Amino acid sequence: MSQFSFSDALLTWFDQHGRHDLPWQVADDPYKVWVSEIMLQQTQVKTVLQYFDRFIERFPTVDDLGKASWDEVAPYWAGLGYYARARNLHKAAGVVSQQGHFPENLEQWMELSGIGRSTGGALMSLGLRQYGVIMDGNVKRVLARFFAIEDDLSKPIHEREMWQRAEDLSPTERNHDYTQAIMDLGATICTPKKPLCLYCPMQQHCQAHAQGLETELPYKKPKKAVSVKTAKVLLIESEGQWLWQQRPHSGLWGGLWSLPIIENDIEFDQLCQRLKLVSKTEVVQISHNFTHFTWILNAHIFHVENDQKEYLLAELGGEWLSPQKATQMGIPTAMKKLISASNL
Repeated sequence: MSQFSFSDALLTWFDQHGRHDLPWQVADDPYKVWVSEIMLQQTQVKTVLQYFDRFIERFPTVDDLGKASWDEVAPYWAGLGYYARARNLHKAAGVVSQQGHFPENLEQWMELSGIGRSTGGALMSLGLRQYGVIMDGNVKRVLARFFAIEDDLSKPIHEREMWQRAEDLSPTERNHDYTQAIMDLGATICTPKKPLCLYCPMQQHCQAHAQGLETELPYKKPKKAVSVKTAKVLLIESEGQWLWQQRPHSGLWGGLWSLPIIENDIEFDQLCQRLKLVSKTEVVQISHNFTHFTWILNAHIFHVENDQKEYLLAELGGEWLSPQKATQMGIPTAMKKLISASNL
């Protein structure tokens, strides 16, 4: 199938069946496309839709985001996960705000924190309406099936081949529609499981479909067993307020607020002895899944008197906040689960 016929068939399908009403499909606003592309990394459209409008309402321009502090940004990303994305977006927005203009080519986009070749291509195509090529999970899946590519696409040599195929197929005319179309095809028709081949504009020419391989491709690495980790949480409560700490900006839940978490049992016991914290044997357990591990958190509840609050603050740092106030400042989903489970 030639380049023209692939893109032509895809665009004809897109005009009828593609998604045309997403809130970031704005012709003259690369900022909205940028925010959406970062949110959509590792996250489905239906989830992003719950966050996007609220984020844009609070930070309507790249200047608004670039000039805000991280503490202002964090609550509007809390719960969306993969927080390094938000920190990179915030940092890069500051750079663009200082420069006074958006990047004008792929290389300039890729100089910004958190923007790789595919996101940069999306910003060229969807954000600036210029020529751009993307290679997200949807595109990989469509191309791997269309060409019946059985190789391990994570290997550099095969990734280069995929990029070449993507470039060969991407048209210069209506490039932004083509970019959206191939993402839509992967998201709605050429899905990871149970692809809807009957409705696919590529069905007659799809080599995986012809060979009965559509559910086998793209090649999947055998999944590693997800490890299970445990940790203890200090839920120190006094008159409706809990002691919260802001986590370091790098690492897990970077920059969000969390109850103190101690992974070493001996360290936990020593800390409780030093702070003279006596548990009421109330323990609340929650489980939270990450990509690479499951975290079992056992929250030990300590009720303390008002006159102990200043001492504990000096020893542990952080702030005394009601659960409602902490939530407004930005807390991870696991902490929201803990609030619900504690009944305090």
